[in-house]
Amino acid sequence: MEPQLGPEAIALRLGWPALFLWVSALSCSVSLPAPPSPSLVPRVRTSYNFGRTFLGLDKCNACIGTSICKKFFKEEIRFDNWLASHFELPLDYLRSYPANYSDDSKTWRPVEIARLLSKHQNEISDRRICASAAAPKTCSIERVLRKTGRFQKWLQAKRLTPDLVQGLPSPLLRCPSQRLLDRVVRRYAEVADAGSIFMDHFTDRDKLRLLYTLAVNTHPILLQIFPGAEGWPLPKYLGSCGRFLVSTSTSLLQEFYGAPPDQAADLAYQLLRILESLRNNDLNYFLYFTHVDAAMFGIFNNGHLFIRDASALGVIDKQEGTQHGPG
Repeated sequence: MEPQLGPEAIALRLGWPALFLWVSALSCSVSLPAPPSPSLVPRVRTSYNFGRTFLGLDKCNACIGTSICKKFFKEEIRFDNWLASHFELPLDYLRSYPANYSDDSKTWRPVEIARLLSKHQNEISDRRICASAAAPKTCSIERVLRKTGRFQKWLQAKRLTPDLVQGLPSPLLRCPSQRLLDRVVRRYAEVADAGSIFMDHFTDRDKLRLLYTLAVNTHPILLQIFPGAEGWPLPKYLGSCGRFLVSTSTSLLQEFYGAPPDQAADLAYQLLRILESLRNNDLNYFLYFTHVDAAMFGIFNNGHLFIRDASALGVIDKQEGTQHGPG
């Protein structure tokens, strides 16, 4: 007897048309408890005691970046739930947290603060890196990574080329074209002077942070190279601090299990449009999912469906082998 498959696995096995049926079935599914959502006005608290260890700043430059750290320390990013009263920080074993973000400390909007890996996965990865260098369990991850042959090649490189990312496990990098990698460098938001396909303005630490992100989880890179402001169905990348990234976020798709049939049908239609835009777009990139589950999708306040987790997206350059246009 074959094992029973869940709806997500069935949809993946049967292909994209089955996803339509999967999303349409939302109106018939048993409602699941929705995760807590951030309030629009953060509760008044004493000063947040953000620590370098909690944010992962003690691991930099084996981290995502530091572009949004000031927002954390100025309390313009505030966690909403799961605050540990003793440390005034969220419980550190969670993968992501609902929070509030402000540009003026007066008006607030909901955001998501997320790790690329769970805290446990990060610890295992760090221990393996130390073990590979026969170093103590609490070694300097950055120092070990700087000595690797791959990073030594990165230090000498003026341009990010396919050979520099060969062997990295991300779906984004399974068959990268030069045009795609140029787009990664040109759109990389963790450097002060983005816009060039060459890495002359990258410091050693910039290169290490980019390499770390590409090696661990390319979700923040995809948010940067295919931004929602240009019509891509992805949340806005707001920045990173240590091993956390901050992006716009609203409701999870699971919250709409039990939605009225007309709303479920609208979500199914939006999903089909998203899939079509990933396959056929003006930039001639073919984006595809390596796996699918409901947690990968979210819904903005205006009812628009989007991909909240892009880590499973692969990219094929359909323009590869032809005359390259703008990337």
